[in-house]
Amino acid sequence: MTDELPELRASDADREQVAEVLRDALADGRLDMEEFEERLEATFKARTYGELTPITRDLPTAPGPAVNLIKEPVADGSWASRITGGEGSSTWAVAVMSGFQRRGRWTVPRRFNGFAFWGGGEIDLREANFADGEVVINCVAIMGGMNVIVPPGVEVVVRGIGIMGGFDQREEGVPGDPGAPRVVVTGFAFWGGVGVERKLTKAERQRLRAERKQERLDRKESMRELHESFREDVQDAHRRLLDGHRDLMGDRRDRRDRHDHRDRHDRRDRDRRDD
Repeated sequence: MTDELPELRASDADREQVAEVLRDALADGRLDMEEFEERLEATFKARTYGELTPITRDLPTAPGPAVNLIKEPVADGSWASRITGGEGSSTWAVAVMSGFQRRGRWTVPRRFNGFAFWGGGEIDLREANFADGEVVINCVAIMGGMNVIVPPGVEVVVRGIGIMGGFDQREEGVPGDPGAPRVVVTGFAFWGGVGVERKLTKAERQRLRAERKQERLDRKESMRELHESFREDVQDAHRRLLDGHRDLMGDRRDRRDRHDHRDRHDRRDRDRRDD
């Protein structure tokens, strides 16, 4: 199927799956460090399945590109649909004087182990599925750091130990949504740190920005309509005032004309009597 769809765009999760295969091959001695670094660089530069295919083709653990070309139906976004059971798509990550990332569409196992030595790692759960209702993220940071990013609605429990380092406790104690998973962050930090952040996904931020923009446009339109209505009311009041003034002036002219007419009639009568 890969040959049939070589131009299909690969996702971040697809590239992470290939990178996981490369890490396993490095640990098994199938790749040396130079080959691993070259292939890893090519993996994160790849944009299509056709570019990912040759990277792991010669590895016995992955005859294909190690990505799923048959896309699963889109989940409805509920927590129930994101707690899938089964196994995680990635169970560990290591950064030695380097870095790692787990983000995008991936499945968090019941226990994920991360290790950073003079390096850093990012474990992003915002778009992830969960193998269970409670997952453990075990972080060991030695003169390095790791950051765990969770979406709103997830309960976080922090149980790590820090020596001349620390674990971020700010998100602990925030109640989770009904049915949402529970994330337990454990581990050890020595001259390093493990951060825990709660963030919206990029799509959610864009949706909220679009909603706020639409609200501003709606308020602006309402103000414009209010201003237009007020202007029309003022104009109507001004017209009524002018009409009333014209009517008043017309009544005065009529009274004056009648008075002048009576004066002329009275003068003519006096003139006739005097004659």
